[in-house]
Amino acid sequence: MGPAPRNILIVLLIAAAVYAVPGGGTAAGIVSTLISIAFAVSIWFALVYVYRNFRTTIFGLGDRHRGMLYGGLAAILFLGASADRFFDSSVGTLAWLTILGAAAYALYETFRHWREYA
Repeated sequence: MGPAPRNILIVLLIAAAVYAVPGGGTAAGIVSTLISIAFAVSIWFALVYVYRNFRTTIFGLGDRHRGMLYGGLAAILFLGASADRFFDSSVGTLAWLTILGAAAYALYETFRHWREYA
């Protein structure tokens, strides 16, 4: 048996256990939450690592472009966290896409400034 069929079988067995065992849904929710927390912590550590290694480059951008970098990254973070609320209406979807476009432009402009003066 190759690795792909074996992995599919493992996932099916876990799904059957969650379905059949009483309280399996609760256990699956706990595992899902733990995986989400581990993912968020790993992203946090990656961002701390990048900040510590590129601190002088980030501060060399200047106040305007550093603010655009932080604002663009924060906008993308909050858009990801609140996407389900934005997509409830067409006006919200349009606002979400507009904010995403502005954040992408801010990050692109910061990158362009960095490449111009690096």
